Amino acid sequence: MTDTDLVRQLISRLARLDGDAGRSEGLNPAQSMALEYLARANKFSRQPSHVAEYMGSTRGTISQTLKALREKGLIAEVRSETDRRSVSYELTSRGRTILAQSNALNSAFNELSAKELSQLERSLQVVLNTSLRSNGLKPFGVCKTCTHFAPRTEGGFCNLLSLPLERSETEKLCVENA
Repeated sequence: MTDTDLVRQLISRLARLDGDAGRSEGLNPAQSMALEYLARANKFSRQPSHVAEYMGSTRGTISQTLKALREKGLIAEVRSETDRRSVSYELTSRGRTILAQSNALNSAFNELSAKELSQLERSLQVVLNTSLRSNGLKPFGVCKTCTHFAPRTEGGFCNLLSLPLERSETEKLCVENA
């Protein structure tokens, strides 16, 4: 067995353990991931197609996933004021409460030093981005790291969308990140 095989197996096992953590709330791994994505996504990146793109899944599958989360009271549908056909999602207070709950994987990460955790995050980000690109998918990035981002005293400005950004939005994932 190569080192690469071992690392992949460790990641797979950790993913399985993390996916099982949501089972106590009746969430399957896809629902847990969608909920986590919506919590991290900026207000421009919460449409079903964005969730599907992030998760590398079909829109039909994500539609069912979002429907289940809505029925469980974990997310709410938000209709666009300019185009009533356009829908996005946001977490409910119950959804935020569930995400705030710690699990065994979070506890294990807390055992790492800040330096170890930072190194692990950087390494996994490189592996993820390389894997996404090789599969024809794009990595989502945090708004403030985007080439379209312009910092401002009270947040920022998206030059692509020509819109001001609140400070909290600059730390969130964006589907348009370049």
